[in-house]
Amino acid sequence: MKPLIKKLVEAVGPSGYEGAVRELVKKEVTRLADEVRVDALGNLIVRKGKQSAGGLRIMLSAHMDEIGIIATHIDEDGFVRFTTIGGVGPRTLIGGRVQFLNGAFGVIAGERLTATDPVHSFEKMFIDLGAAGKADCPVKVGDLAIFDRPMMDLGNRLVAKSMDDRISVAVLIETLRKLKNTPHELYFVFSTQEEVGTRGSTTAAYAIDPDLGIAVDVTATGDTPKGMRMAVKLGAGPAVKVRDGGMLSDPRVVRWMADTAEAAKIPYQLEILEAGFTDARAIQLTRAGVPVGCLSIPCRYVHSPSEMVDYNDVRHAVSLLTVLLSNPIHLQ
Repeated sequence: MKPLIKKLVEAVGPSGYEGAVRELVKKEVTRLADEVRVDALGNLIVRKGKQSAGGLRIMLSAHMDEIGIIATHIDEDGFVRFTTIGGVGPRTLIGGRVQFLNGAFGVIAGERLTATDPVHSFEKMFIDLGAAGKADCPVKVGDLAIFDRPMMDLGNRLVAKSMDDRISVAVLIETLRKLKNTPHELYFVFSTQEEVGTRGSTTAAYAIDPDLGIAVDVTATGDTPKGMRMAVKLGAGPAVKVRDGGMLSDPRVVRWMADTAEAAKIPYQLEILEAGFTDARAIQLTRAGVPVGCLSIPCRYVHSPSEMVDYNDVRHAVSLLTVLLSNPIHLQ
């Protein structure tokens, strides 16, 4: 899977501008699907299988977009002020490099801090594109950029600027490849604009009207020195979400996912995320309501330019999804 992951995480696709990522995914999935379509919000919706005895209409969702920044002002010296697209934190930005959608590159810098400033606020940051002045600046107000970082392969650990959520996009693609037979009508949704409010999954879920929804996304970990207290770590398997800041997983779905993992001897963890949410929240609230769950890929340094996952967790996520979707489902 590593070549696919590298291709996906190095692609440029901030929220609302996922076209390049969508084309990469489309090339991978078209021959694996019964139907492929793109909706009005740019979601790539891939249908596979027909319902038979014990079968359900199931929506799986992994978002294609990544966090980024957008130019708000260019001063007379050619320095660019900006605001954020999605949950960008200021602590990881100074000295970072960015790539604009028009191909321009720059470095994030900041004004001189006073003794009372603990960290640069966004108001005191700017992007230096090497311009001699405003007329020489290669970007304009409204241009978007992503963080410019190549993927690092550290063996079992992979680092990239957009593991959130391209690693889950890779998991869904690989699950499509491995899934030979299913009693279900499956909709693999590669969604847009999750980072700015689960917008793509909201409209996709309304159109699909699923019996069951499963989001696949990254989650934080508690396995770094003096880090957050969280019972999730890299290398211990994918995490079955119990709760996050936007939804409570259906307990029947949690039991089904956990019991299936145990029966198949696939390592897994239980996850409680205190802040943040996924496409599962949007699916859960569609129409008259949908039972949902979420399979999470443990990820260190989420929403930074260097997000880290464990390759074995990724492979186990594919194995678990494949088993889950290959058999009839009876939620109890």
